[in-house]
Amino acid sequence: MAMDPEAALAHARDLLSRIPLVDGHNDLPWVIREQADRPGDVAAARLGEDLPKRDSDIPKMRAGGLTAQFWAAFLPTETPHPMRAYMEQIALIRRMEALHADVFLPGRRASDIARAKAEGKIASFIAVEGGVALEGSLEVLSVLYDLGARYMTLCHNETLDWVDSTTDVKRHGGLTSFGRRVIAEMNRLGLMIDCSHTSHDAMRQVLALSKAPVAFTHCNAFSLCAHPRNVPDDVLAAIPANGGIVMATFVPDFVSEASRTWMAPMKDAFGKTIPDPDWTTFMPARRAELGPWPRGSVAELATHIEYMADKAGIAHVGIGSDFFGGPTPQGLEDQSRFPYLLAELVGRGWSDDALAGLMSGNFIRVFEAVERVAEGLGEQAPALGRVGEE
Repeated sequence: MAMDPEAALAHARDLLSRIPLVDGHNDLPWVIREQADRPGDVAAARLGEDLPKRDSDIPKMRAGGLTAQFWAAFLPTETPHPMRAYMEQIALIRRMEALHADVFLPGRRASDIARAKAEGKIASFIAVEGGVALEGSLEVLSVLYDLGARYMTLCHNETLDWVDSTTDVKRHGGLTSFGRRVIAEMNRLGLMIDCSHTSHDAMRQVLALSKAPVAFTHCNAFSLCAHPRNVPDDVLAAIPANGGIVMATFVPDFVSEASRTWMAPMKDAFGKTIPDPDWTTFMPARRAELGPWPRGSVAELATHIEYMADKAGIAHVGIGSDFFGGPTPQGLEDQSRFPYLLAELVGRGWSDDALAGLMSGNFIRVFEAVERVAEGLGEQAPALGRVGEE
């Protein structure tokens, strides 16, 4: 018999009171960088206030039961002087931590997640979204790690000189020899590898190459929603042998096939939004033609999680919202809504142990394994070199 929704929500909130919740990806630092009032000014963002029409702030994190948040230091691939710009974004995240030191515990180790839960704080982790930050130099990886980054998404929406993006022309068949050296050096440092934006061939190659578990920090199942950003079945099936994790994301076009097809005229051949789209005329015309935009739902996202748990194993799934100040599925409007996703799975009969793994246990296992691999490789010399020198 199905559980009463209110009882399921109460059970989800009880779990959140006892078990850490990790969100693997959030783009709030980019939102702050681009805000109209004093761009890049953390104080001007007023993160301590529950502002309407904003998906991420401290009151919403508290209401959603978050224990650990990975903040993306993200910039578009074409940003001039990308290394400098990424340093600015990392500095912005560190200013968030310093300005709200009563809330955020700077997270640098897997053990900081449990420490934050015990102290009633939120562990704040830094992620680099886009290997363009390296500007083709292996030595930059150690700088990113020393500045606090604990995972790097190999690329964003564009193919780089050493790795193919899934939403761009594939030039390398996955990884180049330099790309393989990036994987080895990230293993040595203990910098978690994120394959969320790589081509499917690159995903396969990274899983085969990496000595440490690999993360897909904000992806869903390709078989349920055929956006190229999602993970195909054979890759999901390969994750357990690597020990990695796939973390379900909230982006409508990655959740709902209906959303993806509804939005298709505004996308290029790879699924990226076309340059300078005319939303003011497109959206009303599309609504008149097809009805309201089907942005997906809590139930659809839960179905992705169940599907990925079936293909990759229940010990290899997590949550990576990718809140970015834009549209979300119905029922997942902001960080306060995490309990409703858990309640949906409670209502579907998920055990407390399975939910604890999804919430944080599976990710902590991956994070700890990445740290152990780095400890074992600690005597290896740092990698040197640039793209084109191999």
